[in-house]
Amino acid sequence: MGGVTPAGTALPGNRWDLLNGRMPTEPPRVSVVVAHYEQPAQLARCLAALAGQDHPPGRLEVIVADDGSAEAPRVPAGVRLVRQADEGFRLAAARNLGAAHATGDVLVFLDADTVPEPGYVRELTRMPALAPDVVAVGRRRHADLSDAPAVADVREVVGGRELPEPAWLAEEYRRSHDLLEADDRSYRHVIGAVLACSRTMFDAAGGFDETFRSYGGEDWEWTYRAWLQGAVLAHVASAVAWHDGPDAGARNGVELEHRNAEAVLLSGLIPVPGSRPRGLPMSRIDVAVTGPSDASEGARFVSVDSVVAAVPGAVFVDDADFAAGRDALDRVRLHIEIVRPVRAGDGLGALVERVSRAGAGLTSVTAEDGGVLLRIRSMRAAAREARWHRDDLFPRLVERHDGVRELVGEPDVAAYLGGWG
Repeated sequence: MGGVTPAGTALPGNRWDLLNGRMPTEPPRVSVVVAHYEQPAQLARCLAALAGQDHPPGRLEVIVADDGSAEAPRVPAGVRLVRQADEGFRLAAARNLGAAHATGDVLVFLDADTVPEPGYVRELTRMPALAPDVVAVGRRRHADLSDAPAVADVREVVGGRELPEPAWLAEEYRRSHDLLEADDRSYRHVIGAVLACSRTMFDAAGGFDETFRSYGGEDWEWTYRAWLQGAVLAHVASAVAWHDGPDAGARNGVELEHRNAEAVLLSGLIPVPGSRPRGLPMSRIDVAVTGPSDASEGARFVSVDSVVAAVPGAVFVDDADFAAGRDALDRVRLHIEIVRPVRAGDGLGALVERVSRAGAGLTSVTAEDGGVLLRIRSMRAAAREARWHRDDLFPRLVERHDGVRELVGEPDVAAYLGGWG
């Protein structure tokens, strides 16, 4: 666990509520990255609203990241403009470009067609400033702003222009208590146009995936990588920004084929249950299984094979490959380390699911003598605890389970495979 411990508060689990009532000792240095392409009127409204923020101007940097507009957009004095060539829809790359030029400790990502209320930056950056693991998502509301003037306070012009919010998203925020009860699929409730995170978390997760070359999905894929790096997800309902126009799902031009293309793309990048394919092979691994180091070839074979068979999504990984972290392992959610030779039954899969849902950082499954048979390790927990040099941020469990029994002596591999012993 080398490296420098980040400044701020280390939170257990997803407990952003432990920050309630707390404010940074001084306002954070914030960089707002505004992604733009051929939207001069919308950009003017967004930048006017950013100029009207109640966050101290000396602690606020605004960067417009232009995705190759035919003419460079006009920006006010003090706003930085960075541009990339027009090579098609490259929102992910534009956001990365803006982030690369940002100097703030907290990054805020906005789209040019999204206009923040005056308290937006202050509200959205509070938790990432206090606890750098927090990834905060604001409340994106919708309105027809097509002929609205550019003003410092969008609330002056939004009345009577409101459009419906996506009901599925509002319901999920309600059900999860604003993502306090987040899980491995909560990445679906983080919207890139109203997103904030610390520079620490952005660097830990890596930038947005620039292979995304059409609308949608790049924010979810980034959020899932951040989750695996120990992110704490939080919805900040008080941080409101108004999107010019309806939600994408309500637009006439967005058809089922487009949503399907996005889901298929994400299915190959996010191997968690509920996102990954049900039968097709995957290039990414969700649950990595490593075998016992001190075991005969037969005992090692039965141990690994029975565990992989019992746990959906599990894949055997050689110890050296796992230690090296080869490409297919960059989405591993759980590591099952077989310590002593075992024969696993169907019940192991249920155990793995249960401890994962419980948010356990490390679960040791023991034999009758108390010795550890296998360990189930959350890679999200491991990443955060390594960053903070602590081992108490997630629960540690000890389990006895009938679905895992110790192999004593040399197994009969043919009998195991044939099902008669």
